[in-house]
Amino acid sequence: MIGSDEQLLARRALPADRELVTTIVARAFAGDPLWSWALRAVDRGAETRREFWQLMVDGALRYPWSSITTGGEAVAVWIPPGEVELAKDQEQHMRTLVREHLGENAADVEELLARFEAAHPHAEPYFALSLLATDPDHRGHRIGMRLLALDLERIDAQHQPAYLESTNPANLARYRSVGFEPVGEFSYPGGGPVVTTMWRPAR
Repeated sequence: MIGSDEQLLARRALPADRELVTTIVARAFAGDPLWSWALRAVDRGAETRREFWQLMVDGALRYPWSSITTGGEAVAVWIPPGEVELAKDQEQHMRTLVREHLGENAADVEELLARFEAAHPHAEPYFALSLLATDPDHRGHRIGMRLLALDLERIDAQHQPAYLESTNPANLARYRSVGFEPVGEFSYPGGGPVVTTMWRPAR
């Protein structure tokens, strides 16, 4: 386990890491206020949720910007400027997954995904933090935030802004501590959990 006074070692997350990255993300988001509600599948339960996260991970690992700690404690999944989260075939797979396995929640989840897309800034290019996840066995040591700080150093070296959507209000202060500020919000259809959009200007 990495203590707060130890140097954090990380590397680029590669397509070969897809299973490990997906496992970390799935475990980390199992209790997330938004996603635990949205992905309460009526069939295939945990299998459906894992397939959802696998698609998101595969989409991001096409680019050389996601990172993972060397011990597999945390991952930061990024989409670089001008790129999209999912390729066309992955988008179709996502629609099929939602419609076939989320039952009565399917229409709401499709609308939720559209709200994520609509919330994206369009004025200038930016790095988008798609997912920041720490395995539950390693929480409490700021590993995820330390990994995020390392990535932000790389982004700052390119003088680019960064954007994220926080699905857990408990994380807002953490993101503000590294320079993100709230710029908007939207909710799960029907007045469910709220998503806060956050922006960090270029440095």
